[in-house]
Amino acid sequence: MNAIERRLEELGIRLPEASNPAASYSNFVIVNGLMFVSGKGPSGNPKGKLGSQYATEDGYHFARQAGIEVLAVLKEGLGSLDKVKRVVKVQGFVNAEPHFEEHHKVLNGFSELMYEVFESKGVHARSVFGAVSVRDNLPIIVDSIFEVE
Repeated sequence: MNAIERRLEELGIRLPEASNPAASYSNFVIVNGLMFVSGKGPSGNPKGKLGSQYATEDGYHFARQAGIEVLAVLKEGLGSLDKVKRVVKVQGFVNAEPHFEEHHKVLNGFSELMYEVFESKGVHARSVFGAVSVRDNLPIIVDSIFEVE
């Protein structure tokens, strides 16, 4: 068992099989040592908006679940999460009502998971946006870029 898998076990995280893309695209592309992971949402296919159907705390958990989905893609694509050298950039698209203002707190669910798993290599640049609509009415979708071996 490699170091990151041991850390996941210590955190009580079991990775699912990587989910298939929702349309005609790849789960990831690797170019010049960077792995671009396509947008992933939370497991279980929840539907709804932050600020009406869901509270900030719910969004935080959805973002964390999206992070676990991303980890599953990384594992499938690289064979080992130890090949991740750094989390580079994260973009979150929060399906939110116009009055919702806590997008940054929602995306913390993803960011804090990356730090828990990769420690200092998990600290990243990020952007978060409120979206009028996202695919399948998911509460959040997260795009991410990783430096890999």
